[in-house]
Amino acid sequence: MREKMRKPISRPALFATAILSVPLASCVSLKAPDKPIDINLNVTIRQEVVVRLQRDVEQLINQNPQAFPQNKPKQ
Repeated sequence: MREKMRKPISRPALFATAILSVPLASCVSLKAPDKPIDINLNVTIRQEVVVRLQRDVEQLINQNPQAFPQNKPKQ
């Protein structure tokens, strides 16, 4: 029933729509950047490595206290 109620688009209206939409087509443009996108993740990786090394060193010191004598502050 909906199909019968629908008006067909006339050719002049379709042509006018096409002509009027041509200037709008130049407003939208996709262009690749001149330089590649650079995402620097070194900071996060470096922090993770430092934390892991710090934990490993703490465990090593706790397992071998004679190899790493700690000077207690004088009171």
